[in-house]
This record gives sequence, structure tokens and C-alpha cells, in this order.
Amino acid sequence: MPASVEELLPDALLETIRGRAAGYDEANSFFHEDFADLVEAGYLKMFVPEADGGLGYSLEEAVRAQMRLAGAAPATALAVNMHLVWTGVARVLQARGDNTLDYVLAEAGRGEVFGFGVSEAGNDQVLFDSRTVAAPREDGGYEFTGTKVFTSLSPAWTRLGIFGRDDSGVEPQLVWAFIDRDKPGYRIKDDWNTLGMRASQSNTTVLEGAVAAPDRIFRKLPVGPNPDALIFGIFACFEILLSSVYAGIGTRALDLAAEAVHRRRSLKTGKSYAQDPDIRWRVADAALAMDGLYPQLASIARDVDTLADHGKLWFAKLAGIKIRATETAKDVVEKAVRVSGGGGYFRGGELERLYRDVLAGLYHPSDDESAHSTIATAWLGPLDD
Repeated sequence: MPASVEELLPDALLETIRGRAAGYDEANSFFHEDFADLVEAGYLKMFVPEADGGLGYSLEEAVRAQMRLAGAAPATALAVNMHLVWTGVARVLQARGDNTLDYVLAEAGRGEVFGFGVSEAGNDQVLFDSRTVAAPREDGGYEFTGTKVFTSLSPAWTRLGIFGRDDSGVEPQLVWAFIDRDKPGYRIKDDWNTLGMRASQSNTTVLEGAVAAPDRIFRKLPVGPNPDALIFGIFACFEILLSSVYAGIGTRALDLAAEAVHRRRSLKTGKSYAQDPDIRWRVADAALAMDGLYPQLASIARDVDTLADHGKLWFAKLAGIKIRATETAKDVVEKAVRVSGGGGYFRGGELERLYRDVLAGLYHPSDDESAHSTIATAWLGPLDD
């Protein structure tokens, strides 16, 4: 197994993946070839312990890997994130003495692919409530009926992590489970036709009485915010790995900006734009922004790995890194576009695609409003009733 991120994703493989990205984007098609290459490399097993045939990566190492992959193909990295979130959650729980999801790691080691069927249109409670109905069965399993949006890896997952609301008891509860691709009770819409991140094929999944067996029900939680380790694990892995993708986009945009200003020449001065003081300031401003993002991202991932205790500030820190990463990447891509000339406005260029892809960061939770609310509550306490 590769010992380092650079060995896991060697330059030659990255260039192959980068070379396919424009075609996937233009055709609005899933990254089947990339996926096959990543599976062969063992990339989807990065959180699986070495004893189970995986890489045994820490979250900090996974951050570096996802940044590197996203610099070549953002949509590929974003979709793979969803599998890595579930396997990452399993590792986070395991490190804290909770073996609930050990079977996720074992199955990922055998090649199963986990999708993330959590997001719902109009559900601003995100993890703390659900529009999906979870109906209990006599055998202890559940049937789920509802609609999940932004289900990345739609063409490839073999296990889908979902949750729904059970109102059959005295108090409502949120039921978390996995369903299998080879079982009935769901359908995947062919409705992913978006501005960017097109190769992720994050289609809508309609649950129509999808059955989760009793041994696939892994959490029942009260409706509303709670400190359960599962919620922490999902939030931590989702926000940190998501941030890694956008950090990778920002890094690549900065590289493309530097290449462009060296390549472009001024008719007035005869010099490259790398000698223009205004252009130099803009590129330097982008580099400064990225340099501030890298240590924050590495530090918060390391804190999860080492079981650091940030108490009530944990969710504020996690929401904060997501906002910092997505907004920084968006700003850096825009600066790269500004210095790269009018040719970047034409379809088919890498920077044009990055400009569309980076906008997806606006839509992922936590959004700007909820992040600021979380951070304000952490520092100032809740609003008065």
C-alpha cells in the first residue's frame, strides 16, 4: 500500500484524472474511469485500518489527499468525499471507544462504497430533524419514505446512509440506517444538470419504503440538537473533508494564475504581466489568503485525530473552517480569472470550470447564515426566547 499521499496519487495519475475532467463536465457524466483508477489505487480505503486492507490514514492525511485530488478534478473529489465521510465517521467513533460503525470500515475494506443520503430540500434543521418518514417494522427494521437531494456517488454507491423521523412513539426520534443498492424501495432520478461539479452526479434519491434491516439501524436520537458522537463525527468529517476540496480548488487556481501572468505579455510594455505591479498585488493577495487557510485546515483535522477538547466551540470551529475554505477558494478563483485574460471566459478552459465548480461551496452546509449563528451562540450564548 502507498506510504504517502504523493505515492497514493502520483503526478502521472493526477494528470490522467485532470485530463478527463473537462470531458466529464461537458458530457455531464459520472467519472467512471477516475473511480476505477481510485478504487485500484486503494483511495477509497484510506480510513480503513491497515489490518483490514486499508491505508490507516488519519483525517489530517486525508485532508492532504483530497486537496491533491481536487486540484486535478474537483467534482471527482467532491463525490468521493461522501464515501470518505462515512468511513471517516466510523474512525472518529472508533477512536472514541464507540464501535457502532466498525462494520462500515470492514465492508469498505472489502470494496463496498458508501453514499450520503442525508440532505433534504427545505430542511434547514439538517441533522437535527428530517422530512423523511421512518416507519418501524415488527422485526426491528425500518421503512423509509422521503426524498434525499444531492446524493453524490449516485451511480456507484452500494450502501446508502440515510435518516428519517419516527413519530410512532411517545417522543419523535431520528433513525439512522444504511440501505443496500441491490434491495428494492428506492429510485434514483436522472436530474443532475447543474452549473458546476457536474461529474459528481449527485442525483435525487426517492425513498419509497426502502427497508433497512435491524442490524443496519445504527442510531436513534431525539429530534433537535444533541451532543451524540455520531453527530459530531458527521459534522467534523463532512466540514473538514469538504473544506479540503475547496482548498484544493483554490490551490489549483493560484497555480493557473501564476502560469497565465507569466505567459501573457503587455503590448504597451513588452513585458509579461508577471511584471505588472497591479497584477502582482492581486496574485500575492490570493497567495496570502491560501496561506492562511492551510494551517487552519490541518490544525482542526489534527485536533479531531488527537481527540482535542474544544468543548462548546467545536461546532463553531467546524462551521468556521467550511466558511473560510469555500469563501477563500471563491475569492482566489475570482482573482485568478481577473488576471488571466478574456480567454478564460470561453467554455472548455480549466479556470472557467473551476469558476463554476467553486460556486457549489455556497450551497453546502453550513451556509454562511447558519455558520454565523453557530459561532455567535458559541461565544455569546443563545438568543433570548
